[in-house]
Amino acid sequence: TTYDLKADDKTKSWKKLVSVAVSGAAGMISNHLLFKLASGEVFGQDQPIVLKLLGSERSFQALEGVAMELEDSLYPLLREVSIGIDPYEVFEDVDWALLIGAKPRGPGMERAALLDINGQIFADQGKALNAVASRNVKVLVVGNPCNTNALICLKNAPNVPAKNFHALTRLDENRAKCQLALKAGVFYDKVSNVTIWGNHSTTQVPDFLNAKIDGRPVKEVIKDTKWLEEEFTMTVQKRGGVLIQKWGRSSAASTAVSIADAIKSLVTPTPEGDWFSTGVYTTGNPYGIAEDIVFSMPCRSKGDGDYELATDVSMDDFLWERIKKSEAELLAEKKCVAHLTGEGNAFCDLPE
Repeated sequence: TTYDLKADDKTKSWKKLVSVAVSGAAGMISNHLLFKLASGEVFGQDQPIVLKLLGSERSFQALEGVAMELEDSLYPLLREVSIGIDPYEVFEDVDWALLIGAKPRGPGMERAALLDINGQIFADQGKALNAVASRNVKVLVVGNPCNTNALICLKNAPNVPAKNFHALTRLDENRAKCQLALKAGVFYDKVSNVTIWGNHSTTQVPDFLNAKIDGRPVKEVIKDTKWLEEEFTMTVQKRGGVLIQKWGRSSAASTAVSIADAIKSLVTPTPEGDWFSTGVYTTGNPYGIAEDIVFSMPCRSKGDGDYELATDVSMDDFLWERIKKSEAELLAEKKCVAHLTGEGNAFCDLPE
């Protein structure tokens, strides 16, 4: 389409298109997320966007339906929608890749089997990103087990900076903020500096030591240490499983909200003094966490899509002991997928 704009007007008022690929685009999470992306809620009301939707042969008709709905919504910022089943086509020149599609864990399925099945998906997608995506593509892995899937993906994409890969732990952070706000009797926006450390699993560590309520340390506001160490911690760790029991399926709408939040945290400057949680590559981290895994840690951004790890964090024995437990789980998961990361034969002995 040709727009009758003077060249001057075009450069002043138009941003360069941002190209976003979404895998699992016919699924429930994407059904909530895509319309947030297209509306400008995530990247901004002055940011035109291209959506490239990746599905499978089985979901292709549903993918066509999703594309039709996006077209019919008449979003002025949505300049193009394309669909496909080949990641080498869909990922071409993309600036962002949101990797949602993965096999869910079925009844009686061992985590090791899930790691192997889904790991292969993310190895293949990593290779495709490596071959055709923008060299500075930002990759957010949502499909579980997301930390180790992100590690597999980055190991198969050596041409993309390892720092550009993220595993989604923002939903866990949002859940932790909700619980702290409810206990303290304040609204959510009063809760800041909440970190989720570690794996997106039941070993994750919701950090109340560094968290603040209305600018004050949580432990000054909520004096019930037993509640913080036990009920709060376990509620956040097991929230996803409880939701499946109640709802009959895993969270979709709240996951989509947290994906939007995770992206916004990288494309808008972090408020002064605050930070956000995201699973990132640990090599060079200042905390003493094992290198060469993807681990959720506190980060800050200038709004340019990049981030730095927060260094003004406190540690105590309770926090560190639990961080080490999550670290051990991720190191064990890493051994399980050695055949997918180019590190030899897999050996699977996951901790209970």
